[in-house]
Amino acid sequence: MLVAFSVAPSGGPAAEEDGSVHDAVAAAVRVVRESGLPNRTDAMFTTVEGEWDEVFDVVRRATEAVGAYGTRVSLVLKADIRPGRTGELTGKVERLERALES
Repeated sequence: MLVAFSVAPSGGPAAEEDGSVHDAVAAAVRVVRESGLPNRTDAMFTTVEGEWDEVFDVVRRATEAVGAYGTRVSLVLKADIRPGRTGELTGKVERLERALES
């Protein structure tokens, strides 16, 4: 499965003067990268690939890491659940690029 998620703190001193929460987001991304699961981070979401329990454990721990930066945490999730499929983090993009070439 693929899970794309975005997590951000609120209700505390987490934001920089410019409104950025990059330190809190970095804490979440650090958890994801240390998990060893395939992942990709872009400007809006981090996507993780793996089995249900392992992916949601990573999301939970990333959310907890962000919780240290505020009194509330906002979490947005989107999942693509395709049992038996692996390599979809890159496979979906590769199929899209091939379709664009034709």
